[in-house]
Amino acid sequence: MYFEGIIIGLISFLIIGILHPVVIKGEYYIGKKIWPVFLLGGIVFLAISLVLDDLTISIISGILGFSLLWSIHEVYEQEKRVKRGWFPYNPNRKK
Repeated sequence: MYFEGIIIGLISFLIIGILHPVVIKGEYYIGKKIWPVFLLGGIVFLAISLVLDDLTISIISGILGFSLLWSIHEVYEQEKRVKRGWFPYNPNRKK
């Protein structure tokens, strides 16, 4: 039996589940200025996925890279959610 598909699916699920609160907390404490961190992380993990020999690890690295890039979009969406009142605004953060 081959378990790579199950492993990749599980890790994809975990990556998405972990990045969701990271985006929320990042927007709360830092604001949308956090997007370069996600960009750098995404580029790094995509580059790593290009050079890895292990296919499963390469795929997981690619998924993480694209998830980090997608997080840039989510940071801007999170800012809109805060303005709508769906999430709290951090009163201690300077605009």
